[in-house]
Amino acid sequence: MLRILGSRKTLCDGISRRDLLQVGGLGVCGLGLSQLLQGGTLQASESTAATAPSFGRAKHCILLYLYGAPSQLETFDMKPEAPVEIRGTMRPIPSALPGVDVCEHLPQIARMLDRTTIVRSVTHPYPVHGVAFATTGIPAIDVAMELAPHDSRHHPYFGSIVQYLDRRQSGGRSTDVPQNVAFPFPFSSQRVGEVSRAGPYAAFLGSAYNPTWTEFIGKSTGTVYKTLGEKKLHVPDPYVGCEVDSHFRFAAGSPLPEVTIDRLQRRRSLLEQFDDERRELTATLEGRSMSRYRDLAFSMITSPRVAQALDVRNEPAPTRELYGHTLFGQSCLAARRMIEAGTRLVSVFWDEYGLAGDAWDTHWNHFPRMIDQLCPQFDRAFAGLILDLEQRGMLDDTLVVVLSDHGRTPKLSNANGGGRDHWSQAYSLIFAGGGIARGKVVGATDRDAGAPTDRPVSPKDVLATMYHLLGIDPHTRIPDRAGSMIPLVPESADVVPEMLA
Repeated sequence: MLRILGSRKTLCDGISRRDLLQVGGLGVCGLGLSQLLQGGTLQASESTAATAPSFGRAKHCILLYLYGAPSQLETFDMKPEAPVEIRGTMRPIPSALPGVDVCEHLPQIARMLDRTTIVRSVTHPYPVHGVAFATTGIPAIDVAMELAPHDSRHHPYFGSIVQYLDRRQSGGRSTDVPQNVAFPFPFSSQRVGEVSRAGPYAAFLGSAYNPTWTEFIGKSTGTVYKTLGEKKLHVPDPYVGCEVDSHFRFAAGSPLPEVTIDRLQRRRSLLEQFDDERRELTATLEGRSMSRYRDLAFSMITSPRVAQALDVRNEPAPTRELYGHTLFGQSCLAARRMIEAGTRLVSVFWDEYGLAGDAWDTHWNHFPRMIDQLCPQFDRAFAGLILDLEQRGMLDDTLVVVLSDHGRTPKLSNANGGGRDHWSQAYSLIFAGGGIARGKVVGATDRDAGAPTDRPVSPKDVLATMYHLLGIDPHTRIPDRAGSMIPLVPESADVVPEMLA
């Protein structure tokens, strides 16, 4: 038997630590074994929420994540009566939802706002770029954790939990379409300036439950002036605009460009040579599961069905135009196509590109960036997605959520071009479809949009509501890496009934 140097320590399930390392080294495309080899069982809570009419209304979910945090004052919670140093220079416009105004640079969203629910009173105590805090059940976050994706304290990403629980419920059956897909490229991989950030990872569930990341292949049509410390660059940025010619595409689970399918198949052949060395393990249910994961990984890369779903070039030109010719817009379109193909949950990240301190993190040049780089592109993509889903009869069972880290400071800074810094005491999120109420505003803030005055909602309440709508009791407990049973969200979190249809 092939061995890896180290002590031969037998675990409680009879598999040696060395065997774990041996088999773990056979993974491909980031697939791991930590949870596959864990024999823990789920614990369902005694919640009565599962009997509510809204439970399980959503069959699919599209999660849109705006990294860096949009300003509530320049999106869905404008304060036109506040002093100029609070309200800024952007003006409100009326929307299809009577009595509710939005920013003038969101005209498409304004016209379809009656299909959505806005929550204006989201609040938490961590004004850091907490992607992990916003999208996992971790009860607290700090900067060190946020900059360490594999910190042992992290909890699994929302999409990873959904995939894990769905697979347990199905008895471990695999599908030929990935069920937890993320666009447009691996998170935090297209910018320089800091270490990678935490968030969309499976943590103790094992890397088999990480999202299946796509790779964007295309060219930008817009350039953004970006700074990071002493670096000042004009960066071609596809989030501003991208060519939608014959070269534009997304690839599923793509290896590096130099890794051809032939090379991939040779790697697969090499892996298969290890089968004799792990025969005893593959005789177990967990071992067979590992083989299925490996086979699924290869099928994701080579499947014509997945490739067809990802190829937005097959969409009519008016539909592509509806979403906007930007990376975020075309990612939202591809997300809809993956949902149609049978994917359960798709995440679309508006990520940093080129340099850190980018995307919606508007510490400087706030108003030019909101006007030129951010609001119009988001406006087109989000409105296009909701209207397209509605026209296709898909909105009622597809939950669409827009999440972010936090909000921005009510008072403008004196930074070049104006700036708003981190602010987690109050911010706005928007939701639609899949059991979400239509034409509703939940919560309110004070005159400066700085603190909730009605119905405070935590990010964990939001996650609990998302789990509920997908037919998952948010207080279900799962085993962590130590075998302790932990809830999907903290015990204090609960479903927000005001958000539900």
